[in-house]
Amino acid sequence: MPRLTLVVPVFKVQGYVAECLDSILRQDWTDFEVVAVDDCSPDGSGAILDDYASRDDRIRVIHLTENVGLGRARNAGLAQARGDYVLFLDSDDTLDPGALAAIGHRLEATGDPDILVYDYVRTYWSGEIQPNKWAGVLRDEGDGALPLQDRPELLDLLQIVWNKAYRREFVEREGLRFPPGYYEDAPWTFCALISAERIAVLDRVCVHYRQRREGGNILGTVSRDHFDVFEQYERVFGFLAARPERDRWRPRLFRKMVDQYLTILGRPDRLPQDARAEFFHRAAADYAARVPEGFTRPSGPVGYKYAMLERDSYSALVGATKAVRTRAAVKRRATAAVKRSKRGAMGLYYQSQLRAPIDENLALFSAYWSRSVSCNPAAIAAELARLAPRMRQVWAVRADSTAGVPKGVEIVRVGSREYWSALARAKYLVNNVNFADALVKREGQIHLQTHHGTPLKTMGLDQRKYPASTSMDFEKLLERCDRWDYSLASNRHSTTVWERVYPCSYTSLETGYPRNDVLVNGTADDVRRARAALGLSDSTTAFLYMPTHREYQGEFRSRLDLARIVEELGEDVTLLVRGHYFYSSSPQLADLQRSGRVIDVSGTHPVEDLYLAADALITDYSSAMFDYAVLDRPIVVFADDWDVYRVVRGTYFDLMAEPPGPVARSEDALISLLRSDEWRGADAARLRSAFRRRFCEFDDGRAAERVVRRVFLGEQTPLPLVPFDERSHAPYPAQLLELVERA
Repeated sequence: MPRLTLVVPVFKVQGYVAECLDSILRQDWTDFEVVAVDDCSPDGSGAILDDYASRDDRIRVIHLTENVGLGRARNAGLAQARGDYVLFLDSDDTLDPGALAAIGHRLEATGDPDILVYDYVRTYWSGEIQPNKWAGVLRDEGDGALPLQDRPELLDLLQIVWNKAYRREFVEREGLRFPPGYYEDAPWTFCALISAERIAVLDRVCVHYRQRREGGNILGTVSRDHFDVFEQYERVFGFLAARPERDRWRPRLFRKMVDQYLTILGRPDRLPQDARAEFFHRAAADYAARVPEGFTRPSGPVGYKYAMLERDSYSALVGATKAVRTRAAVKRRATAAVKRSKRGAMGLYYQSQLRAPIDENLALFSAYWSRSVSCNPAAIAAELARLAPRMRQVWAVRADSTAGVPKGVEIVRVGSREYWSALARAKYLVNNVNFADALVKREGQIHLQTHHGTPLKTMGLDQRKYPASTSMDFEKLLERCDRWDYSLASNRHSTTVWERVYPCSYTSLETGYPRNDVLVNGTADDVRRARAALGLSDSTTAFLYMPTHREYQGEFRSRLDLARIVEELGEDVTLLVRGHYFYSSSPQLADLQRSGRVIDVSGTHPVEDLYLAADALITDYSSAMFDYAVLDRPIVVFADDWDVYRVVRGTYFDLMAEPPGPVARSEDALISLLRSDEWRGADAARLRSAFRRRFCEFDDGRAAERVVRRVFLGEQTPLPLVPFDERSHAPYPAQLLELVERA
């Protein structure tokens, strides 16, 4: 039987639950079990739990068949607990390293108390760490465990369950269980504390309490569910009434009840406006029914609010609150006036367009900072034209990039009056990066963020850990992300990363990448056409070399001696070289092109056509590997600077341990690999198969249609995914040669 059981309820936390479990499994104290409860989570959380359980038998997973809420999910885990002590950990929080050892040693040192209370800190997306303001209560650890009457200040701590270890026999003896509804921690916490005979404290931070920027706290939602708090305190005082020997705690619990009611009333993100008066009168009734004899109200502003409840005078409370808010509003208006005075003429024009009606049949597209008509936005635009031809499509394009726009595409030049008008009035805004900071997201507009690759390298807030990789203003970044309504993903790995590093209130759509549809649906004619456009003969083996951008490399310089590569590989091999779009054209490539054996395809061909044309991909850490894998063609990783790259930029997994194909760490090794059949052999196919199942799971050729039907047509039932083993893909170039030879 383990010493500790950690109960972890899980619901819609696929971006955080892995970090939570890792923080448990990496503890140096190992005498524990984890009971993870999947509360019928609609995202990938349950699958993540199963994956962890398959790799560590200390984890047991319970999958509930319906969503029962946080309290009852904890009860389900509690029923399966086998440890001497039970701890609760929310699945977006983490344990501090060494926490379980500190808890275990303190339990032993204090003679197995009924409850051990330990400390926590709040952690914020910005990197800020805020200590528990009541931490001083835990500093006088003393020599052992004491009854609550010797430490009554413990009731002043935040009424949470996850900063305590509970002796399981004590929990069963007292019949402690979580009730349904909001504020379920209050009856558990108060009833446990006043029932415990021996309580110990641990003056050590054990839990990192994540303050999610968006969507992490159900209490921060406007709804009538906050009325649940009345039933929770009815349970607390009912528990007290059944145990008259504990009536000494009534005044303190009354004060906790009133403070919580006033907190709910004082928060604008809790109660609907038309329910506030009703809530106040319910709170006043509880005040009158439960006020202890001889109770003295606190002094100051808080005491004034107590008096309003005592008199059931909602109008007086509203009047005082309005005075405070009016002063704040005056300051905000003054600040806004200063900002308006700084706007130029174009800003004024944009402001005028923001007052015009939204055009319900206008969609504004952009890709790669308005440099091209490409990527996921282009694939979505093509499908939108098929399914909703009434929709007018306009592309935002920079003035220096208009030459590359395909014929028939309507554009607005970035910065023009037409651009600002489209930005202000389009119903749909589609981009694979972010629009300008100046964009004002209007109520009724729909912003679709498509992204432009599966993340191997760290992104968003995770880049804070790698300061050499960026000079980004993360607060501004999240303000831009706040405009998103939808975020696309081609695999669950991407979804979990996006939701964690861009913690905003959008909806994740696991549709697959629209730009990859052509890789699934492409025909033999598409492959022939792509190769012919590059001048590739049927007998040519074309390697597409696509290195990524490096923060420590200011311009494109091939890390390979391309002339040597083609010389060593023979006359029937051609290298297609595509530099990252952050880099300008390379004079070195221009010289090599004259040989005809190296073709610079940087920015001159749609990347999907290059994928169709190439026999194999050579890359380093580029997200191209995830897209090219859809074709089930060979991928070779050239990783001569992997150790530097992962330190400077950071990565989400070890590419050397989980590659999509064979890995070469030097140029000589790469040449040797390509001259053999290893790059397309059985081992390469095995690595590629595992990689594809993990990262191409939603790319079945219907991604664009899924996006259009959901976002533009409002259909809520998604198209079913084609089972992975039943999917096709565009034919290999070698297959075309076989067909020619047979003919």
